[in-house]
Amino acid sequence: MKLLNRLTFSFLATLLATSAFGQATTTTGQVLDKIVAKVDNYILLESDVQKTYIEAVAQVQQGLEPPTRCEVFESLMINKLMVAKAEIDSVLVTDAEVMLQTDSRFNMVMQQFGGDEATLIQAYGKTSDQLKNEIEEVIREQLIVQRMRSKITEGLTVSPAEVRAFYNSIPNDSLPFFSAEVTVGQIVKKPEVNPRTKEEIFEQLRQFKNDIGTGKADFATLARQYSEDPGSGAQGGDLGFFRRGELAPEFESTALALKPGELSDPVETDFGVHLIQLLEVKNGTFNTRHILRIPKPTAEDIQKSERFLDSLKIEIQAGRIEFANAAKEYSDDRATSDNGGYFTDPANNSNRLTLRTLEDPVLYFTLDSMEVGAITKPIQYEDPREGTKLRILYYKAKYPAHRANLEDDYEKLKAATLRRKEDELLSKWFITAKEDIFIDLDPVYDRCNVLSGK
Repeated sequence: MKLLNRLTFSFLATLLATSAFGQATTTTGQVLDKIVAKVDNYILLESDVQKTYIEAVAQVQQGLEPPTRCEVFESLMINKLMVAKAEIDSVLVTDAEVMLQTDSRFNMVMQQFGGDEATLIQAYGKTSDQLKNEIEEVIREQLIVQRMRSKITEGLTVSPAEVRAFYNSIPNDSLPFFSAEVTVGQIVKKPEVNPRTKEEIFEQLRQFKNDIGTGKADFATLARQYSEDPGSGAQGGDLGFFRRGELAPEFESTALALKPGELSDPVETDFGVHLIQLLEVKNGTFNTRHILRIPKPTAEDIQKSERFLDSLKIEIQAGRIEFANAAKEYSDDRATSDNGGYFTDPANNSNRLTLRTLEDPVLYFTLDSMEVGAITKPIQYEDPREGTKLRILYYKAKYPAHRANLEDDYEKLKAATLRRKEDELLSKWFITAKEDIFIDLDPVYDRCNVLSGK
């Protein structure tokens, strides 16, 4: 069985990320919904193969051949086999785990539509409940596949010699061509809102609590009207289930001190000021709803942060403090501060990013006009969750486009070597595991020979 061993294509653990967010269509607009494989009680649709194939081709690194449809079909078959085999091997995921990730993914989708279900229905032709059920199915399969893959490949490592051997096995004219990359850091300050503005919000939420408690107002109605959390506001403030440690500490400690149905006093976190109601505690998780109000900084508040960043920039340029140390000590952006302020590529946890990895267009165009080594003046921007912030950007380095080599791309090649080794192990596992499971393929995919014992 030919398994996926190309440098940037490893779909054995890939969940159909788009499967819950729309239907694949042919060029004529006809929905592809034919069952092309049955693996025990699980089915694989032609639309699944089509969507994953299109995504795989779009993500292939320049200089490499795209995966074939048979390779995509094979990887999705292995996913289904893993799910079926997990039942036999008692590899389980809990409802709580699925629930947590489903709520998180669903809230992300709702944020993209400003919490407006009508817009969601217009885009996908599905209600929020229908979409959430589909996401839940996808998440459950993803977690099982990840757990089975981890079990099968547990303890697998690669040595420097194996990385070199992998690199040397690639013909020179087939080495991937990496786009130009940059290393960029930021130091972020969230303006400190003056006490009078905060007190007005605290007083508003105290009034909300009183109105809800006396029956003059309904929590969900107030959340839809006033909450500034775009993900939960349209859902009446419902945040869904979380485990301990997954929400802001102040929020969590306040929520868990409540009895189900009880309302908190207003509590402040990095996200704003919350009125919290505990809804349910279940299987080590808890469900809450909240009304979030975000204190807005005045022009004077913003100027204070701007002056602070200006002073910090001078200190860095004078060499009195290193940028990374300043970011760790002073930056308010938790996603980058622990990494010395530098943005990272989630695919390989590297500080070297392609420009297309920088999703923020403002950031992209700012870098385009900067010299390497430069630090910007304070730039004001809007964080979709936390409101107005300021930052300075440091353009540390630029790496020209190049063919892959061991010196510059060792970590990427190491990751690719490990993926290939995992794929080879999974290929052997598949040959044995398929004997325990009923598998039926549509004749159109007989040509792929995924069931041949080789």
